[in-house]
Amino acid sequence: MHNNHDDRPALAGHAAQQLDFWEQALARGRLSRRTFLALAAGLGLSAAQAAPLADYAQQVQDNQRKLRSALRKRYDYIVCGSGAAGSVIAARLAQDSNTQVLLLEAGDTDQAPSVIQPSAWFTNLGTERDWQDVSEPQDGLLGRKMAMGTGKVLGGGTSINACNYARGHRNDFALWQAESGDPGWGYDGVLQVYKRLENWQGPADPVRRGSGGPLWVQPAHRPNACAAALLDAAEKAGIPRQADANGVLMEGGSGAALLNHNIENGHRLNMPTAFLYPMMGQPNLTVLTGAYVDKLELERGHATTVVMRWQGQSLRIAASREIVLSLGAINTPKLLMLSGIGDEAELNALGASTLCHLPGVGKHLQDHILLGGCIWEYDTPLPMTNSGADSMVLLKSRPELQTPDLYLVHIQLPYASPVVAAQYDLPQAGWAIAPGLLRPRSQGTLALRSLDPDARPVLRPNYLQDPDDVRALIRGVEISRELGNSAAMREFAKREAAPGHLKGKDLENFVRNASTTFFHASGTCRMGTGADAVVDAQLRVRGVEGLRIADASIMPRITTGPTMAPSMMIGQRLADMLLGQA
Repeated sequence: MHNNHDDRPALAGHAAQQLDFWEQALARGRLSRRTFLALAAGLGLSAAQAAPLADYAQQVQDNQRKLRSALRKRYDYIVCGSGAAGSVIAARLAQDSNTQVLLLEAGDTDQAPSVIQPSAWFTNLGTERDWQDVSEPQDGLLGRKMAMGTGKVLGGGTSINACNYARGHRNDFALWQAESGDPGWGYDGVLQVYKRLENWQGPADPVRRGSGGPLWVQPAHRPNACAAALLDAAEKAGIPRQADANGVLMEGGSGAALLNHNIENGHRLNMPTAFLYPMMGQPNLTVLTGAYVDKLELERGHATTVVMRWQGQSLRIAASREIVLSLGAINTPKLLMLSGIGDEAELNALGASTLCHLPGVGKHLQDHILLGGCIWEYDTPLPMTNSGADSMVLLKSRPELQTPDLYLVHIQLPYASPVVAAQYDLPQAGWAIAPGLLRPRSQGTLALRSLDPDARPVLRPNYLQDPDDVRALIRGVEISRELGNSAAMREFAKREAAPGHLKGKDLENFVRNASTTFFHASGTCRMGTGADAVVDAQLRVRGVEGLRIADASIMPRITTGPTMAPSMMIGQRLADMLLGQA
């Protein structure tokens, strides 16, 4: 945790990381000052060395309490949402001491064991830290509904999803550049943004990786031995092993690598930890949790005011410069529509007045499919490491594709959809190779259920509607079984538990029944120049002044890999724009 003291003690490696973690815990109220000083002494720090660190952490607590007790009626910037993009934007804007920034988060603190401990991430799903959205019945899933969880907690999805850091493929950003008309969204442009943000701990690659940035990123630390064996199996199958999952692999074709993790010293490094908390001791950054944004007010086409509920009060707070929406691909379009920004016919059908007709709001919903069902029983059970997934294989389902579309992830659990779990005799101790579909052709929609701000939207993602998506996942199952049953993984496999050898319609039905999601909703406020674009290359909402969007909803197409890192990059790019540094 950064602080205002130049005489910070020099500690190396594990000790420095541990001190940083304790300092954050004190700032968040999880640790008493006395306990912090005692722990610091155990690292060899004197009271004179540890006291300034404790003072700063206490300052964060006291400062935020003071700011919350005297909310302003107007801030320069209001940032809605504290996830991968929102935390970055708020922290960057607050670097200007003359700028007043308000950050609003509907969820509560990120200080829960299931957030801090990476391997417990999935226990957050369905809890108060999750918006608990569920899709409408999906024809492509044989009538099943799909849970589409998103973070309702400080840090958003960076606090409740797996700690998998993936920047996206070169070809993703070539499309973003073409759609936006801005070379800054091309691969070379976003690569420089990523490098500024990263503190990369893996093999040196100065062309592609950054060091000294706020976000600690490392290859899977002490990976699960079975996960490492997947790389051997892939290599023997002719799939090249790569030193870095975000290096040359994301510029070309197939490869296998250890995953990148935002895990430091065994703890999740979410976006508030990396970006937000180091700035929260300043008097110009106010962070509110439990703040529900109900709508935006516009005056003559200019977004001026946020209408919100906080601590039993209904508040209207104005923004002098900009309002930024970083609520994610479900809640950002929902708020726009509640504010009269969206498709006029759809809003009229609900009895809402349309302040800005933007037919693309809520359209182009995309998500990554994760197949739960290629499972083996451990011969000898292994303990879970990191966030439960340490290695992956990236490849093309068809040789003619320009970009890899399959992402086979080794999962250190017998990961299965509810249907597969009911159909097969699954082991208590097992592992999976889960085929992921990274470049789905299927797209869906999001719509308001009613004008009640508390009503969750109607989600129709149209999973596996396109037959190419099914064909790709069938190929993913075939390759997963080849690798999982190979000699390189035999020592870890007592038996294949699911699916076994299937063909034809049986295999297609297995794919539909086994499909789950990575929880990577995106694209519902897409960036571009066409009639269905919601934001321009500067992330300005078309037809509305003073309003910008920075989150996964602006993606013209979902990235090839998890969406956390790209969302962080989107936040950094918007901060650059707002500060005149783009």
